[in-house]
Amino acid sequence: MLAANPNSSFYIPLSQLNLSSSKKLKFLSNISPFKCFPSSRISHLSPNAVPRIPRTRKRRPRSCGNSRNLCRKSVIGASLAAEPDIQSEDALPHPSAPYSIKIPVGDRHIFVETGHIGRQASGAVTVTDGETVIYTTVCLSDVPSEPSDFFPLSVHYQERFSAAGRTSGGFFKREGKTKDHEVLICRLIDRPIRPTMLKGFYHETQILSWVLSYDGIHPPDSLAVTAAGITVALSEVPNSESIAGVRIGLINDKFVVNPTTKEMEDSILDLLVAGTDSAILMIEGYCDFLPEEKLLQAVEVGQNAVRAICMEVESLVKKCGKPKMLDAIRLPPPELYRHVEEIAGDELVEALQIKHKIPRRKALSSLEAKVLTILTEEGFVSKNETPFTPEVLPDILEDEEEDEEVVVDGEVDEGDFHIKPVQKKPTALFFSEVDVKLVFKEVSSKFLRRRIVEDGKRSDGRTPEELRSINSRCGLLPRAHGSALFTRGETQSLAVVTLGDKKMAQRIDNLVDDDEFKRFYLQYSFPPSCVGEVGRAGAPSRREIGHGMLAERALQPILPSEDGFPYTIRVESTITESNGSSSMASVCGGCLALQDAGVPVKDSIAGIAMGMVLDTKEFGGDGTPLILSDITGGEDASGDMDFKVAGNDDGVTAFQMDIKVGGITLPVMRQALLQAKEGRKHILAEMSKCFPPPMKSISKYAPIIHVMKVKADKINLIIGSGGKKVKSIIEETGVESIEAQDDGIVKITARDLSSLEKSKAIISNLTMVPSVGEIFRNCEIKSIAPYGAFVEISPGREGLCHISELSASWLAKAEDVVKVGDRVDVKLIEINEKGQLRLSRRALLPEPNPEKPSAKQSSGNPTRESADTQKANEKVKQKKSPLADKFVKRLVTSGKDAIETDKNTPEKASNKQVNASKKSESAVVNGDAKVG
Repeated sequence: MLAANPNSSFYIPLSQLNLSSSKKLKFLSNISPFKCFPSSRISHLSPNAVPRIPRTRKRRPRSCGNSRNLCRKSVIGASLAAEPDIQSEDALPHPSAPYSIKIPVGDRHIFVETGHIGRQASGAVTVTDGETVIYTTVCLSDVPSEPSDFFPLSVHYQERFSAAGRTSGGFFKREGKTKDHEVLICRLIDRPIRPTMLKGFYHETQILSWVLSYDGIHPPDSLAVTAAGITVALSEVPNSESIAGVRIGLINDKFVVNPTTKEMEDSILDLLVAGTDSAILMIEGYCDFLPEEKLLQAVEVGQNAVRAICMEVESLVKKCGKPKMLDAIRLPPPELYRHVEEIAGDELVEALQIKHKIPRRKALSSLEAKVLTILTEEGFVSKNETPFTPEVLPDILEDEEEDEEVVVDGEVDEGDFHIKPVQKKPTALFFSEVDVKLVFKEVSSKFLRRRIVEDGKRSDGRTPEELRSINSRCGLLPRAHGSALFTRGETQSLAVVTLGDKKMAQRIDNLVDDDEFKRFYLQYSFPPSCVGEVGRAGAPSRREIGHGMLAERALQPILPSEDGFPYTIRVESTITESNGSSSMASVCGGCLALQDAGVPVKDSIAGIAMGMVLDTKEFGGDGTPLILSDITGGEDASGDMDFKVAGNDDGVTAFQMDIKVGGITLPVMRQALLQAKEGRKHILAEMSKCFPPPMKSISKYAPIIHVMKVKADKINLIIGSGGKKVKSIIEETGVESIEAQDDGIVKITARDLSSLEKSKAIISNLTMVPSVGEIFRNCEIKSIAPYGAFVEISPGREGLCHISELSASWLAKAEDVVKVGDRVDVKLIEINEKGQLRLSRRALLPEPNPEKPSAKQSSGNPTRESADTQKANEKVKQKKSPLADKFVKRLVTSGKDAIETDKNTPEKASNKQVNASKKSESAVVNGDAKVG
């Protein structure tokens, strides 16, 4: 807009304006009482207006009248606001009207709407599947960043707890740091979109995605990929094609597109496919040893679903899409490639043939500096100025003639003002230092690909199918529960396994209301020292989280069930050297470390990374894509594909593919999968030669976990009021933890066997199910009440012996016969509806002799009664059968969870005798006693 504003950044003093002698200058004066121009002609002007097709215009009649001279005299200043087009305010585009479509996906539709919310963003859509709603926006900076070898794209995905009617935990009650599973979805969005971005576009681009509603049925991850693809397609960001993503499940040998969370519980395949209507850009999947042909069928189903979505998106773009910013693309000048190739030449070929990574990297860096120096000395590179084409400065002129005139390319029609582009100064074209580095990298990649195609040799001298040398060793860390060092060429992983109980499990905070705990997790670490560099050290990066999840999901199918191996398993993979395929080295090292820790894995698995040169015809080939096995870091950077596959000889457990070109077809993927299978077989054979080999037994430094099964209704007896009982057992025995589940499963974690056996004995006696008629020997009097004595028949189990059952004679008070701490023999005579036990001491006393003194007399002679009781006890001891001795020994020393019933013991109450183990100070019941 023209305005008299001396403070404007575009204020141009009158003395600096280049005026033509035949033209007169006119400006809009803020002090003019007249409107010199209609409001429709107060326009946004641009010094770098987009060239337009030449057109003619008629001169309008003068409407300013006497104000014309005033307009000429009231010259204060001018402000030129930089806008892409010169349009009047009335002609400015209004936010697009809401528009929505339904796109069929699998057995249902997704609902896509744009123009309703987020209208100031370059692109914004909401995508709905069921009651799951994703809102995604795309924005880009107004000013381009410095040129670089990667597209400045950032992706942020967040699951709002309000989407599921929840509130985040913690003090602040709001979402905070990005969670690991959100980071993984960010990567799923980024990886297929990045290859579609056009080279030379350096405006920073940001994709934001939120889950606004979640129904717990339709997963948001694949929906977020599709939403991001649609948003980019509708925005101004220049991209080659629209993308979409779908999930494929395999349920009852049938492929399902975008299965629900309930259906995924029965699926043996979890595959996410993203691509365009013609090619695949990204796949990531996990399965349970599926053959390669089955995976190809799943990918084909996914590609068909993606194609159907992309076709619908294209029709949406034609109606609602914004013009792409193709004019913002800046590519290095073509002649710079010729200069770099001439200077580097043979030296570049020799540097690329250096086998080892660090010397090769230093040689390439030195050669790059040499090329830059030569171009600078020859005057082609300027480090002080940004390279530019001749700039123009608008010359604001007025045409007094009334006849028709032509507005040529580059000119802007502003009614009475004629803005004509004028060269600022004729300046020679320079190459920037950044352009030289970008071109040098592209030329290096071109030379490397040519050598592989023409000579069939890679940088380290291998053939396309050949793998690097492999060696491995286990048990190198003496105090760790399991450890392994896996080395493949210049890539090395140190894997360490730690075993623990449920307290060591990883808690997952997600949208659903149930707490999720992971009993197995792998954490991947990539320190800068592994590539000989100095860099950031701290929290894991997005790349580290993604690589760790890939290795974790690859190893998960070989783990035993929790019932068979009740440990929580943590694997740490620290990359100590890296030259490609470090995530697959983590798979191999992790497998060996699990075996060294004594984890009973189902099978050994290995991982391999595959690369590709897609267009071989450019380098003298026949056009058939060339697949490379076990790629290095340089081949990954210069190649067209990074395809990671993990599994055993028979099938695949995990796979991940990223494409850096326009995409690949199914035949190319089939060739890569089959070649990867041969590579896995070779790696597994080398892993079997590991020396020292895995221990395959649990380390003596690992905790001992014992699982017991008791009756579910007895769990409260173990826990006690407020957890007091279980805490007392832990303190008394010295075990680390006791976990009691509602279904009757009890897990005891201990550091030594003795404390474990003590806790087992206490819990066994605590949860036993006594039956009426059983006899308990040597039981301690725990407390005395006016109505009787409480006797502990087993640790934690007490019963009441009423005062009338303490003696055969009448007692005034219980203290006349027993006191706290005394040990007596009792018989269970009743269990009431509350489970309370009624005991009797009198039932085990000998029949009273009529010749003996009366009850009152005998009650005054407790010593004699005690002697009678002692004789009775000696009689019972003499009658004790060898079978009872055998049973007692087995109960105390056995590792079994429950006391078994001796079916050969007679059912008569007088023979149901239980002898106590004084060593353990816990009562042991006879063969008829049961453990719940």
